[in-house]
Amino acid sequence: MNLFENSQGSSHHPLAYRMRPRTLDEYVGQDHIVGQGRLLRRAIQADQLSSIILYGPPGTGKTTLARVIANTTESHFSTINAVLSGVKELRYEIEEASRRLSLYSKRTILFIDEVHRWNKSQQDALLPWVENGTFILIGATTENPYFEVNSALVSRSRIFQLTSLTSDDLLKIAEATLKDKERGYGQWRVSFEKGALEHIVDIANGDARSLLNALELAVETSPEKFPPPPGEKIFITQEAAEESIQRKVVLYDKEGDYHFDVISAFIKSIRGSDSDATLYWLAKMVRSGEDPKYIFRRMLISAAEDIGLADPNAINVVASSATAFDRVGLPEGSFHLTLAALYLASAPKSNSTLAFYDALKAIEEESASEVPNHLKDASRDKKGFGHGEGYLYPHAYQNHWVAQQYLPTPLQGKVFYNPTEMGYEGKIREEVIERREAQLEVSAEDPFVGNLTYSPDDNLRDMWVERSSRDLSSFLILLKNSLYSKIKIERHSKVAVLNGGHGLLVWEALRRAPEGLVVATTTNQEHFHHMEHYSQTLPSLERPQVRLLKEDSYTKELKELIPFEAVIGRNLFSRLDESKELAQELYQLLKGGGVLALAEVIPSAGSRLSHLIKDGEIKESLQYGEKLLYSKEGPSLTNWETQDLTALLEANNFEVELSTMQGAEERLFTKELLTSWITNSYQPIWGDKIDSKKVITSLVATLANKRLPWHQVVAIVTARKRSSY
Repeated sequence: MNLFENSQGSSHHPLAYRMRPRTLDEYVGQDHIVGQGRLLRRAIQADQLSSIILYGPPGTGKTTLARVIANTTESHFSTINAVLSGVKELRYEIEEASRRLSLYSKRTILFIDEVHRWNKSQQDALLPWVENGTFILIGATTENPYFEVNSALVSRSRIFQLTSLTSDDLLKIAEATLKDKERGYGQWRVSFEKGALEHIVDIANGDARSLLNALELAVETSPEKFPPPPGEKIFITQEAAEESIQRKVVLYDKEGDYHFDVISAFIKSIRGSDSDATLYWLAKMVRSGEDPKYIFRRMLISAAEDIGLADPNAINVVASSATAFDRVGLPEGSFHLTLAALYLASAPKSNSTLAFYDALKAIEEESASEVPNHLKDASRDKKGFGHGEGYLYPHAYQNHWVAQQYLPTPLQGKVFYNPTEMGYEGKIREEVIERREAQLEVSAEDPFVGNLTYSPDDNLRDMWVERSSRDLSSFLILLKNSLYSKIKIERHSKVAVLNGGHGLLVWEALRRAPEGLVVATTTNQEHFHHMEHYSQTLPSLERPQVRLLKEDSYTKELKELIPFEAVIGRNLFSRLDESKELAQELYQLLKGGGVLALAEVIPSAGSRLSHLIKDGEIKESLQYGEKLLYSKEGPSLTNWETQDLTALLEANNFEVELSTMQGAEERLFTKELLTSWITNSYQPIWGDKIDSKKVITSLVATLANKRLPWHQVVAIVTARKRSSY
């Protein structure tokens, strides 16, 4: 069976079928997975595809992408629809794939549409053949594969999530359809009343199939007879556009992943006290046919979890609204849904009921604890064992309370419940704390104390990253972690690591963007070979692109890959006064909203040679040189501070956040290093006023071949590109 048979040039096929892209260049949307430089695009172009699962709502291009792969690959391409086929058809495809592999050494790619429709045993039948390479699996599903697809298949496949198409994507598809003379309506002069095409795009709501179905209906019902003679004008009115797609497409499946996403958004809007968002997500669920009982059930949970004791009446409001809804029903019952939702969204919030889970954790971690003797049941064995003796009956005391021990002795002083200062809970907070302190004061030892922690995990990549990073100093690791903690890199991001060194920042970028693209640049031949050497241990498609800069600018060297979501660098602005053009280049490398992350050593804030010398003439000479060296008139390598770096980036249209971190490393001071520092840095500053040879001789005698702490201050910069320059 072939889903793609006779797909071209058949006018009797629906428009959506005829207009499916044939190549990656015709494919519209999903730039995050098949855009220039992305992993999946590279794999398709190189015909080196491994098993993948395409996951996304209807009309986003899953089957279409499979068709593009079928048109591109030299492997045999077979297709199965899980709704129409079963184990019998699968067994046939397995036998044929095995035969092709053994006789002709020809790979087979098996595309299974709606793979989630197969039950566990049917999916299990795929596993051994995927594992031994008999065929490469491409699965398409509208359901979350982590819930609906066999976990063993998921672990052996890369997951690519397709998202709803944007309005711009849909407009591109519509325009291509109107221009295509073979498959679309390019034979006729199709035009639209102002706003008519935009209406169809808006109502299609990211679904290309709905767009093309509506376009087909609008175009083919507008003339008196279709098809009209070639070259004839077809005019689509606003009314015709509205009739062709009368109701907005709502991508919502009550049993699907989106169902859980929407209810999650609803509850999080309540938790965040956003009444407007709460109403929006509520309306979306009701409009899509969600069961109101399910919505009320989730609101009952939220009333206890998110509002809790800040407003104990919240659960009563939800419960009574649910009861009233049962009597009224829809559509008027929407008032009761709204009443409950708005009450929760506007109520004071407290999650102190989560204290229950702290208590559960304490039970799991503790050894078996005896119930305090005075709390035991006195009705059965008070006489023999003295159970219940010493219990103080609270109602016999003023305010119906008396201080006594209630927790097991090993847990005395353990605090589970922390009342907030919100609403009702704020009113009881002081009293709860006072009573707790009193309980602790009277606690005594109990006589009965007894002894009675997608793409699938890639072990090769993780081992490689660990091996390549293992000899970094602790300070450099802290620096790397600090830098990456400031930015968010998606798994499909395109990342450029500039001045990559030996790979400190490259390996982490690769770990975070396994389905994207990581490019590392360096001007140092030795660094280039170092990174290249380590990357050779990875599969070719998963390696970073390591480039030895030959051009005089990053934009020239990386022009075919621009724009990037993130650009990361270390010590790019060492000579700040000379870096204006560099800042402009970095701006051009990034897409709108992209982030620049930098780790820049601030020479003027760290250790100085004079710090290593005790009092005396040599120390004074060094201090004289350093006063000049780190002044505004000094060399561009040392004459700047953090505010200068911030000002430069802001002047080039970046939104800048800057923090600093300090660290020390053990540095070996060789004779060559000391001589170089004095000759290249100090001597040009002090000229003939200081005897440089004398200083070098003294420093070598004092410091040579010693390991001494050297302090550094590093600026951690995150700069986000503004959308317009």
